Amino acid sequence: MQELENKKAALELLQNETNDKLNDYKQQISILQKQIDDYNKPALTPKQLDDIHMAIEDAVDGYNFNDTENYEFEFGMEYDGKVYVESIGMQYTNELTQKIVDKVHNLFKEVDFPEDNNN
Repeated sequence: MQELENKKAALELLQNETNDKLNDYKQQISILQKQIDDYNKPALTPKQLDDIHMAIEDAVDGYNFNDTENYEFEFGMEYDGKVYVESIGMQYTNELTQKIVDKVHNLFKEVDFPEDNNN
């Protein structure tokens, strides 16, 4: 009986060591994947990132969220006759998206890049 318990304890120890190594490998893979994902991204300075943030903020602030034509409402009625709004859906997100895209695009100049034409 003692021999079986010793073998079980040894296997559990090996399993824990293997799990620790597996977790370490997973972490290393995650770090490498992030580096791969970031490899072709253009580098931006903190000022440029702040400018992008402000451009998006300006576009959203300039959008008229009070225009009820931009929303689709679904109404419901309770048993006592009270009407309530069951859901609200924003319909015209393309206008908001376009405002954001325009603001961000205005921060940059577009250039031809030969590698883009190799597709």
